[in-house]
Amino acid sequence: MGERIGFIGLGIMGRPMALNLRRAGYAVAVHNRSRGPVAELVAAGAADGRSPRGVAEASDIVITMLPDAPEVREVILGPGGVIEGARPGQLVVDMSTIAPSASREVAEVLRGRGIEALDAPVSGGQKGAVDGTLSIMVGGPAAAFARARPIFQAMGKNIVHIGETHGAGQVAKAANQIVVAVTIMAVAEALTLAGRAGVDPTRVREALMGGFAGSRILEQHGQRMLERNFVPGFRVRLHRKDLGIALAAGAAHGVPLFATALVHQVLGALAAQGLEDLDHSGIVRFVEQAAGTDGARPTGA
Repeated sequence: MGERIGFIGLGIMGRPMALNLRRAGYAVAVHNRSRGPVAELVAAGAADGRSPRGVAEASDIVITMLPDAPEVREVILGPGGVIEGARPGQLVVDMSTIAPSASREVAEVLRGRGIEALDAPVSGGQKGAVDGTLSIMVGGPAAAFARARPIFQAMGKNIVHIGETHGAGQVAKAANQIVVAVTIMAVAEALTLAGRAGVDPTRVREALMGGFAGSRILEQHGQRMLERNFVPGFRVRLHRKDLGIALAAGAAHGVPLFATALVHQVLGALAAQGLEDLDHSGIVRFVEQAAGTDGARPTGA
């Protein structure tokens, strides 16, 4: 593989994404705040970049997968950051989920140094990251997208260039997070209603899966709710952060996001109870509390 890849941020999503790049044959240099995932990637044949600057010096294309905009700014633009080790002609691809305005800000600073940027947030959760089936939503110049596309193909299956404007990918991700959050809430309410009414929610889910209500969220997160499996694939606190981004975008463009605001409040209530590190399917816990069935397994689950 010709392009050398740098990968910074080896969390629940980033670690398997970087591993898939190695499996595809790319030379990969990595960095992460905690050292355990770095050791795992090094064992898989990656190089230890030791710092964001070191990763940039060893790479042609640098990918970041970080929690939020402050971390993206620090890693890319801060002291010892990517920008200090990058060269004109390099490409920086931020696959984090951050505000569109933050993506534009970072891209503008990089462009001033002759470095191109793409924002390329993903959807598909930990399973999609592990399986290499992520949906990748990309904003930025078409030429940069064409350069990065083979790399995206090692990590995802549905790869869409949203537009040439920096931040376009982040707008698409905000839309994605709205649909996911509101649908999880709907599934939580439906299964809680079934259990409270004395009907087997397992069979209700089975029936809904064959009709117009069928969805991947009903399939995967509905099953999580029935199994009481809230080990995080995507954490409550991160989805709450993402809905905050969506609400800010709605306010900026005059779009009222009523259902989004409701689920944002629900996620905030879960966080206030110390449940911010549950999987976001844990929204059902809030619905059950409101229904007076908190902690009880639904009938038939």
